[in-house]
Amino acid sequence: MRTLVVEDDPKIASFIVNGLKQNGFAVDHASDGEEGMSMASLVEYDAAVLDIMLPGRDGLSVVKRMREEKIRTPVLLLSALASVDDRVKGLQAGGDDYLTKPFAFAELLARVQALIRRASNVTEPTKLTAGDLTMDLLTREVHRAGRAVELQAREFALLELLMRNARRPVTKTMILEHVWDYSFDPQTNVVDVLMHRLRAKVDPAEAGSRLIHTIRGVGYVLKPV
Repeated sequence: MRTLVVEDDPKIASFIVNGLKQNGFAVDHASDGEEGMSMASLVEYDAAVLDIMLPGRDGLSVVKRMREEKIRTPVLLLSALASVDDRVKGLQAGGDDYLTKPFAFAELLARVQALIRRASNVTEPTKLTAGDLTMDLLTREVHRAGRAVELQAREFALLELLMRNARRPVTKTMILEHVWDYSFDPQTNVVDVLMHRLRAKVDPAEAGSRLIHTIRGVGYVLKPV
């Protein structure tokens, strides 16, 4: 999942960005309203975390402009202002949820995940299954034929992308955009390195069959057995 964080406070921004990355999100960060608006216009994000008090253009005007431009990215507004009137103004401007500072990261993560589920208009599954491979999105546990598979954050994000697109090709561009937070560089081999690590864990020799396959010139595909 790709998320935009617009926050001018370096400490808070680092807290949010690092926390989301550790939970498998690809994150872009903007430190003022103008930059945030520009990024929201150029990239289709799964969610945005937007501070209200921003230099240049405040958060309320950013989300209002997003809605005027038909940008439907779900937005979680952050503010130190906790009154009912402040929350109402944020929601009326086009925000989808409102979180008061200070906050626990666990609550921010839960709210972002809830916004993404609502935006999809379908009930977001808490578990993914592909053949004998299972992934619990809440506990972040993965099992292959009952055997626990220990994955790092980016390995988990890559496997989630493959499982959500089971039997459909996933290109290197798609992987870079969803697992990392920068655009496709045809010269980089980071996808190949990450895929090699993931395969060693998900498709070990003792598994007896491979789930992840290479499609030459295209990318990769997960084929449940």
